[in-house]
Amino acid sequence: MLSGPIAQLLDRYCLPELDAGTVERFLARAPRQPETAVLFFAGDPARWPEANDVAVILPELLSAFAGRLRGALIARAAEAALMPRFGVKVLPSLALVRDGQNLGVIPKMQDWSNYIRRIERLLEAEEADAASVPGRSA
Repeated sequence: MLSGPIAQLLDRYCLPELDAGTVERFLARAPRQPETAVLFFAGDPARWPEANDVAVILPELLSAFAGRLRGALIARAAEAALMPRFGVKVLPSLALVRDGQNLGVIPKMQDWSNYIRRIERLLEAEEADAASVPGRSA
Protein backbone atom coordinates (compact mmCIF):
# COMPACT_ATOMS: atom_id res chain seq x y z
CA MET A 1 0.00 0.00 0.00
CA LEU A 2 1.32 3.43 -0.94
CA SER A 3 1.72 6.20 1.63
CA GLY A 4 -0.46 9.34 1.39
CA PRO A 5 2.00 11.63 -0.42
CA ILE A 6 3.15 8.88 -2.78
CA ALA A 7 -0.42 7.79 -3.53
CA GLN A 8 -1.24 11.42 -4.34
CA LEU A 9 1.34 11.36 -7.14
CA LEU A 10 -0.86 8.77 -8.84
CA ASP A 11 -4.29 10.00 -7.82
CA ARG A 12 -4.05 13.78 -7.64
CA TYR A 13 -1.18 14.46 -10.04
CA CYS A 14 -1.88 11.56 -12.43
CA LEU A 15 1.72 10.42 -12.65
CA PRO A 16 2.00 6.93 -14.10
CA GLU A 17 3.34 4.06 -12.03
CA LEU A 18 5.92 2.16 -14.07
CA ASP A 19 7.40 -1.30 -13.91
CA ALA A 20 9.97 -3.16 -16.00
CA GLY A 21 7.36 -3.78 -18.70
CA THR A 22 6.15 -0.18 -19.04
CA VAL A 23 9.18 2.01 -18.36
CA GLU A 24 10.57 1.92 -21.92
CA ARG A 25 7.22 2.90 -23.41
CA PHE A 26 7.05 5.87 -21.02
CA LEU A 27 10.59 6.93 -21.87
CA ALA A 28 9.80 6.81 -25.61
CA ARG A 29 7.36 9.73 -25.01
CA ALA A 30 4.47 10.89 -27.10
CA PRO A 31 4.66 14.00 -29.30
CA ARG A 32 4.47 17.30 -27.43
CA GLN A 33 5.68 15.75 -24.18
CA PRO A 34 8.85 17.01 -22.52
CA GLU A 35 11.91 15.05 -23.58
CA THR A 36 13.31 14.57 -20.09
CA ALA A 37 11.69 12.15 -17.66
CA VAL A 38 12.06 12.16 -13.89
CA LEU A 39 11.69 8.67 -12.44
CA PHE A 40 10.91 8.60 -8.72
CA PHE A 41 12.34 5.62 -6.89
CA ALA A 42 10.61 6.04 -3.53
CA GLY A 43 11.38 2.84 -1.69
CA ASP A 44 9.43 1.95 1.43
CA PRO A 45 8.46 5.14 3.30
CA ALA A 46 8.36 3.18 6.55
CA ARG A 47 12.08 2.49 6.06
CA TRP A 48 12.97 5.77 4.29
CA PRO A 49 10.51 8.39 5.62
CA GLU A 50 12.05 11.12 3.47
CA ALA A 51 10.40 9.40 0.49
CA ASN A 52 7.20 11.19 1.53
CA ASP A 53 9.03 14.53 1.46
CA VAL A 54 10.38 13.84 -2.03
CA ALA A 55 6.84 12.85 -3.12
CA VAL A 56 5.60 16.27 -1.98
CA ILE A 57 8.44 18.10 -3.76
CA LEU A 58 8.20 16.20 -7.06
CA PRO A 59 5.02 17.90 -8.35
CA GLU A 60 6.55 21.27 -7.46
CA LEU A 61 9.67 20.42 -9.45
CA LEU A 62 7.56 19.32 -12.42
CA SER A 63 5.74 22.65 -12.20
CA ALA A 64 8.97 24.65 -11.88
CA PHE A 65 10.32 22.90 -14.99
CA ALA A 66 7.01 22.82 -16.87
CA GLY A 67 7.52 21.88 -20.49
CA ARG A 68 10.97 20.47 -19.72
CA LEU A 69 10.22 17.56 -17.37
CA ARG A 70 7.62 14.82 -17.04
CA GLY A 71 7.43 12.47 -14.09
CA ALA A 72 6.61 8.92 -13.13
CA LEU A 73 6.72 6.72 -10.06
CA ILE A 74 8.62 3.46 -10.25
CA ALA A 75 6.52 0.68 -8.72
CA ARG A 76 8.05 -0.57 -5.51
CA ALA A 77 8.10 -4.18 -6.81
CA ALA A 78 10.16 -3.05 -9.83
CA GLU A 79 12.65 -0.80 -8.03
CA ALA A 80 15.36 -3.40 -7.37
CA ALA A 81 15.33 -4.54 -11.00
CA LEU A 82 15.35 -0.99 -12.44
CA MET A 83 17.78 0.72 -10.06
CA PRO A 84 20.93 -0.48 -11.88
CA ARG A 85 19.49 0.49 -15.29
CA PHE A 86 19.07 4.11 -14.12
CA GLY A 87 22.12 4.40 -11.87
CA VAL A 88 20.12 4.58 -8.63
CA LYS A 89 22.08 3.43 -5.59
CA VAL A 90 20.02 4.78 -2.67
CA LEU A 91 16.37 5.34 -1.94
CA PRO A 92 14.59 7.62 -2.35
CA SER A 93 16.06 9.03 -5.57
CA LEU A 94 15.02 10.95 -8.65
CA ALA A 95 16.60 9.72 -11.90
CA LEU A 96 16.59 12.04 -14.92
CA VAL A 97 16.50 10.33 -18.31
CA ARG A 98 16.38 11.71 -21.87
CA ASP A 99 16.31 9.66 -25.07
CA GLY A 100 17.01 6.52 -23.05
CA GLN A 101 20.19 8.03 -21.60
CA ASN A 102 20.69 8.62 -17.89
CA LEU A 103 21.40 12.28 -17.22
CA GLY A 104 21.93 11.84 -13.50
CA VAL A 105 20.46 10.86 -10.16
CA ILE A 106 19.49 13.12 -7.27
CA PRO A 107 19.46 10.97 -4.13
CA LYS A 108 17.61 11.54 -0.88
CA MET A 109 15.77 14.70 0.14
CA GLN A 110 17.50 17.94 -0.90
CA ASP A 111 16.98 21.64 -0.27
CA TRP A 112 14.83 23.28 -2.94
CA SER A 113 17.78 25.29 -4.25
CA ASN A 114 19.84 22.11 -4.61
CA TYR A 115 17.10 20.46 -6.67
CA ILE A 116 16.79 23.50 -8.93
CA ARG A 117 20.53 23.87 -9.38
CA ARG A 118 21.14 20.14 -10.05
CA ILE A 119 18.25 19.77 -12.47
CA GLU A 120 19.24 22.93 -14.37
CA ARG A 121 22.81 21.67 -14.61
CA LEU A 122 21.72 18.24 -15.87
CA LEU A 123 19.31 19.72 -18.42
CA GLU A 124 21.77 22.32 -19.68
CA ALA A 125 24.57 19.76 -20.06
CA GLU A 126 22.32 17.45 -22.07
CA GLU A 127 20.97 20.29 -24.22
CA ALA A 128 24.53 21.46 -24.96
CA ASP A 129 25.54 17.90 -25.89
CA ALA A 130 22.50 17.55 -28.16
CA ALA A 131 23.25 20.83 -29.92
CA SER A 132 26.83 19.75 -30.63
CA VAL A 133 25.84 16.50 -32.38
CA PRO A 134 25.15 16.98 -36.12
CA GLY A 135 21.60 16.04 -37.04
CA ARG A 136 20.41 16.07 -33.43
CA SER A 137 18.53 19.00 -31.93
CA ALA A 138 18.03 19.90 -28.32
